[in-house]
Amino acid sequence: MLAGSLTQAQNIPVYLDETKPIEERVEDALGRMTLEEKVAITHAQSKFSSPGVDRLGIPELWMTDGPHGIRPEVLWDKWDQAGWNNDSCVAFPALTCLAATWNPEMARLYGKSIGEEARYREKDVLLGPGVNIYRTPLNGRNFEYMGEDPYLASRMVVPYVQGVQKNGVAVCVKHYALNNQEINRHTTNVIVDDRALYEIYLPAFKAAVQEGKAWTIMGSYNLYQNQHGCHNQRLLNDILKGEWEFDGVVVSDWGGTHNTQEAITNGLDLEFGTWTNGLSQGVGNAYDNYYLAAPYLKLIKEGKIGTKELDDKVRRILRLMFRTSMNRNKPYGSLCSEAHYEAARQIGEEGIVLLQNDNGLLPIDLNKVKRIAVIGENAVKMMTVGGGSSSLKVQREVSPLEGIRKRVGDNAEVVYARGYVGDPTGEYNGVVSEQNLKDDRTPEELTAEAVEVAKEADCAIFIGGLNKSPGQDC
Repeated sequence: MLAGSLTQAQNIPVYLDETKPIEERVEDALGRMTLEEKVAITHAQSKFSSPGVDRLGIPELWMTDGPHGIRPEVLWDKWDQAGWNNDSCVAFPALTCLAATWNPEMARLYGKSIGEEARYREKDVLLGPGVNIYRTPLNGRNFEYMGEDPYLASRMVVPYVQGVQKNGVAVCVKHYALNNQEINRHTTNVIVDDRALYEIYLPAFKAAVQEGKAWTIMGSYNLYQNQHGCHNQRLLNDILKGEWEFDGVVVSDWGGTHNTQEAITNGLDLEFGTWTNGLSQGVGNAYDNYYLAAPYLKLIKEGKIGTKELDDKVRRILRLMFRTSMNRNKPYGSLCSEAHYEAARQIGEEGIVLLQNDNGLLPIDLNKVKRIAVIGENAVKMMTVGGGSSSLKVQREVSPLEGIRKRVGDNAEVVYARGYVGDPTGEYNGVVSEQNLKDDRTPEELTAEAVEVAKEADCAIFIGGLNKSPGQDC
């Protein structure tokens, strides 16, 4: 298609004509772009957006965390809250809970629901789901992945992807690949043989790409074969784009890009989150310091590298734009709807796993049990604030203690004792839980109270474990 050509019937540029095949639109738009415009759309312009092409009426792309709910708005160039009063969301269960349902229809419902929330908030890319395999219980992000079984994760991720993308919102399956620990994640070089790679760590990603038709993939922080995951020849070019024929966009994790040459040649398409103050190189706009920004343009203009890789990156980004930000046929979406709360509750119920039921203790017989002791800080602590990129600002959060009291009603008395202080804080990037969990009692005093409350009850329910604080599941 020649640049500047128009459709005879509608007299509009081909790239704007949604009746034309998407590849024809991509080539038409590509042919109209300048070198500077091509380079510009391969890197971010703010914390969570990348530019379009104003001159051609091609809109920007907007990303959002995370896999369990739509992250609140932050300032253009900071992690601080933007201060909106209409950016609350529904908190869906953690993906480890979703996988524990063993029910692909729950994954489809999850994807559909969270995709509708992302669409309503006018987001183009949802940064999730995560499908890295649990290798150790100590990995801080286990809660936002789909478990330790590659087959189960493969079966659950496909309907999630399909459910989200029906809304005209792209998933960004992460963190590709081998991101199985948070400690030293930027410097760990993962050593794994091919059998383990293909049989354990890659199946869920492959299913998301080949069956789910995921539109974007996020590179990982760690290294594999001494190359970072966000620009890794083996993972991105040979396997993802070669063997699996992925036609979408590889997005860097925030701060995951480290080298211009490798970013150009080793499969990265869209760079986000590179940390720069914008001043050290005398550049007023920090984003011009990105590896795929001014340094890339300089190499091309000096004749040190061609534009073959650039055109491939731009084709992929344009394809993503036509699927999302330029898709005028996508649904409207919805936010904090009763249907979404019901979906979250249903998924949470199906994800509960009973490990033991000695002597038929459960379900609790309210004809016999008239006093229930609930013990543990996690019975009252808000779990939606904190945890890193999965932190949310929610419209509602029901604590386990509240849920138990509502379920029991007037049939029994429910008494509570904290038992311990794990983490009294509740703030992340300016979102505050507004809970006052400060407790000056000694551990001995807290334990003694819990023991007495439990002694006087017909049964005790302990609710403890990880709590989204730094150094735990985060």
